[in-house]
Amino acid sequence: MISSSTATRLDWTYTATFIGRLCISAIFLISGVGKLLAPAATIAEIEAAGLPFAELGLLVAVAVELLCGAALAAGYKVRWTAGILAAFTLATAIFFHSAFADPNQFIHFLKNLAMTGGLLHVIALDRTVLSKTAG
Repeated sequence: MISSSTATRLDWTYTATFIGRLCISAIFLISGVGKLLAPAATIAEIEAAGLPFAELGLLVAVAVELLCGAALAAGYKVRWTAGILAAFTLATAIFFHSAFADPNQFIHFLKNLAMTGGLLHVIALDRTVLSKTAG
C-alpha cells in the first residue's frame, strides 16, 4: 500500500513526463511532416550543407522524426527513442546550424543543444515505467 502523498507524487510525475514527452515530440513530428510535404527543399538543404546522399538523408530524417517522434509521444521504448532523437538533434546542430557568425543559426544551434539536453534528461529520468500501484 502506498501513502496518499506518494500516490500524488507518482500521479504528478507520470503526468509531467507524459506532457514533457508530448512537448518534445511535437517539433519532430511537425518537422517530419514538413519534410514530407517539401522534399525538394530538404534535399537542397542537405546538399547545401555538403552532405552526400541527400535523398537517403531525407528518408532517414523523415523516418527518425516521424517514427521516433511518435514513439516518444506514445511512451514506446522511451529511452532508446530519446537516445536516437538526441543523436539526430546534435548531428543536425553540427551539420546545419554551425554558422555561428549568423545570429539566427547560432540561436538554432543553441535550441538544438537545449533539445539534446532535454532528451538526455528523458533518458536519465523517464518515469513511465513506474506503476501507480507499486509499493
